[in-house]
Amino acid sequence: MRLSIEHRTTYRFSAPQGRIVQMLRMTPDNTHDQTVAAWHIAIDCDARMTNHRDGFGNATTMLYCEGPIAGIELSVTGEVVTSTSGGVLHGTNEVLPPTFFLRTTPATAASAAIAAFATETGGRNRAALHRFNEAIGARFAVDAERPEAGLTAAAAFEREALTARDMAQLFVAGARSLGAPARYVTGYCDLAGDHRPTPHGWAEAWIDGDGWVGFDPTLGLSPEEHHVRVAAALDAAGAAPVAGSRLGEGAERLDVEVTVQEA
Repeated sequence: MRLSIEHRTTYRFSAPQGRIVQMLRMTPDNTHDQTVAAWHIAIDCDARMTNHRDGFGNATTMLYCEGPIAGIELSVTGEVVTSTSGGVLHGTNEVLPPTFFLRTTPATAASAAIAAFATETGGRNRAALHRFNEAIGARFAVDAERPEAGLTAAAAFEREALTARDMAQLFVAGARSLGAPARYVTGYCDLAGDHRPTPHGWAEAWIDGDGWVGFDPTLGLSPEEHHVRVAAALDAAGAAPVAGSRLGEGAERLDVEVTVQEA
């Protein structure tokens, strides 16, 4: 499948900013399961961009803008050719051992309720994790709005409707409570809706004999040709598409629009 992606991020500031520095995790890698046919990052002001890798092996772009800046618009466009793999990853850039992803973070700490819910599905083998993935999707309605900043998996578990980010972090927390290394993934998916206020999020778990396997609790299935994988980390904050700082006073308004369609 060939997927066309447009990801537009707009910042508006109540007072001009002297300098903006951002790290962008917006560029997918080529793997055995996806090929980047075209990809372009553009910004509507004078800027310097340099390409790097973060500690998780994700492709990153450092963005430097000198002020005064009243607002910026960051536009990402591209096409990616995907294939089916049964959810099993092949050819990803792995720089850390799977056991590293047993580490918890404040956002993915499993409460007693999450651990019990995960245990009900039967364990950490592939079939059990698929049942856990499906159980999350069955328990919670989908909240299509922008995720609430700082919401933890434990707090999310008490709600009735969750965003894709929250469901994925809940899966990560539950899988780790079972002893399965797990990580959060950000990317794009045309099944999640043609127009969204954020990129899509799902999870991956390490299964002995299979390697890294993807799980998308929002859809209740494994990522396949409808998904474009961009970045992975211990939690959503570590894989955030945009992270950085600004030098200046005043408030900011952020608008994000993501469009994913079959080309």
